[in-house]
Amino acid sequence: MSRKVSKKVNISSSLESEDLSLETTVPTDDISSSEEPNGSTKITRQLIERKELLHNLQLLKIELSQKNLMIDNLKGEYLTKIEELEEKLNDTLHQKHLLALRLDTQTKLQQEDARKHQELMKKEMETILLRLQQSEETNRQLRERAGDIRCSLRDLELTKETFEELSTLPEDQLSIPEYVAIRFYKVVQPLKDRSHDLTVKNEKLLEELKDYKKQLRSMTEHYEDERKCRSELEIRCQRLALQLADTKQLIQQGDYKLENYDKVKSERDAIEHELFELRKNFEILDVSYKAQFKDKNDLVQEVATLRQSVSLLQKDKEFLSRQNMELNVRCAHEQDRMERLQAQMEDAKKAREEMYEKYVASRDHYKTEYENKLRDELEQIRMKTNQEIEQLRGALKEMYERENRNLREARDNAIAEKERAVVAEKDAQAKYDQLLEQYRQLQLSTESKVSELFHQTKLKSFESERSHILQEEAVENLQKCQIECEKYQKKLEVLTKEFYSLQASTEKRVTELQAQNSEHRARLETYEKLEQELDEVIMQSAEMEDEVECERVLFSYGYGANVPTTAKRRLKQSVHLAKRLLQIERQNSLLIKEVEQQKAHAAQTLLELERANSLLSQVQQPYQYLIESVRQRDTQIDSLKDQISKLEQDVTFPGLV
Repeated sequence: MSRKVSKKVNISSSLESEDLSLETTVPTDDISSSEEPNGSTKITRQLIERKELLHNLQLLKIELSQKNLMIDNLKGEYLTKIEELEEKLNDTLHQKHLLALRLDTQTKLQQEDARKHQELMKKEMETILLRLQQSEETNRQLRERAGDIRCSLRDLELTKETFEELSTLPEDQLSIPEYVAIRFYKVVQPLKDRSHDLTVKNEKLLEELKDYKKQLRSMTEHYEDERKCRSELEIRCQRLALQLADTKQLIQQGDYKLENYDKVKSERDAIEHELFELRKNFEILDVSYKAQFKDKNDLVQEVATLRQSVSLLQKDKEFLSRQNMELNVRCAHEQDRMERLQAQMEDAKKAREEMYEKYVASRDHYKTEYENKLRDELEQIRMKTNQEIEQLRGALKEMYERENRNLREARDNAIAEKERAVVAEKDAQAKYDQLLEQYRQLQLSTESKVSELFHQTKLKSFESERSHILQEEAVENLQKCQIECEKYQKKLEVLTKEFYSLQASTEKRVTELQAQNSEHRARLETYEKLEQELDEVIMQSAEMEDEVECERVLFSYGYGANVPTTAKRRLKQSVHLAKRLLQIERQNSLLIKEVEQQKAHAAQTLLELERANSLLSQVQQPYQYLIESVRQRDTQIDSLKDQISKLEQDVTFPGLV
């Protein structure tokens, strides 16, 4: 069409140029023809002016022809430019058509890819739903099974007949509650029997303990009576010993020994016989008391062991009840955990469904928006292209109409139209590029969202599988923990038995050692007291001057008996007594000298006394004063004699020792 229009324009322009050339050439012929007959006339002023005008006219014709040529050239240039623009327009339309076809193919491919991806997503979602349904069914079965087991494990008490019936069956045919009840019966029944036996034994021992306490009270009362009798007899024995010492002293003083020897001997023999019988009775009572005290200690130890066994049985019972409570708490905790996992799975399902709905809604929304934008932009492009084509047609018509009138306006209009066409082309190209970029961005965003949703679905499926695996691991760990718990319970029972046996043996050993220690301590205290008493008695007897009193003190503290003492202490005492003996011998030698001097002095005084008596017999009344003085002197002499007798007794004491 553009080529036909250009041909028509060229033909019309050539015809117009021919008409103009004919119009310009006709007057010249007329002038030349008119000039030929008048050639002979004179050249006048008008002729000259006419020639000048003709010459000017020819010049104008030449200029007009030149301008026509220029206009033709410009028309050719503009026509070539218009042809080029039409070719470019055709190329752009062809490219637009190709791009539209490419866009359709790409949209179809993307729709097919999206459909395939959607089918894959549907298949994966179906598999995930199947897995979730399977996991829900298994979870429900496990919950039902756990509930049944929990309900069945509430009543674990069995009678003896049911236990015998179930024990005859093999373990494969037994259910879980029956197996647990059998194990519980095996563990608890011997403990119950043992606790019952121990309670019966404890009651018997308590009754025996009461009887022994009564016997012990009666024996203690009898022992108190015997002890009082023994103390009275000891006091009586001491009195008799003192009387015996007094009688011995009296026997030593004179003829009393000869007169009353048989009587005193018979009394002494009777007293010694009574003392021997009393000691024998005391030893028998002491042995019986020790035996009863030992029996009492044994009974107290047995009662303590029985109380310990009862307390240990109570502790075992409390421990078993605590373990049962802990197992119930663990079971409840696992059930709560299973419920939480189920709630999380339901939340994941809801979130997956919501994400899928959001994905479908967003995909439909973006698809509709994209189609609406494409339609609007295509309509705008069509309207603009139609308007531009109409504007070009109007401009061409105006240019054809105004070519001869105003070439400059035509040229300006052509240039303006060209610029407008270039700007419109640029705008169309820019809009097309923008649409391509938007399409690519939308494609990338949809692909990224689809990939994100695909990854999210994969993550949700992975999390569901992981939760299922964790549930299986939790069930396995629970079974392992139950097996380990049973093992540790058995070990604990064995260790508790060993601990109880060791504790009983150690307590027996400790009590024996404490009893031995108390006996040795009591013996040591008695020995120390006895040593101190012996030291005091020996020192007291050593300090005494009278031999009779010394022997009386020694006999009152068991002189002549086998008293257990150490050799070191006896050496110390013998050294002390030897020193004491040397001192007393020195004093004795001094006293002997003094006695001899006193004897000589006494002999002199006797002579003087005889002389004085002889003088007194001769003295009369006026010499009464002198006689009294002599008597005073005699009293002094008597006192000196008493001192001499005492010194003689002191001298004789070391020899007796």
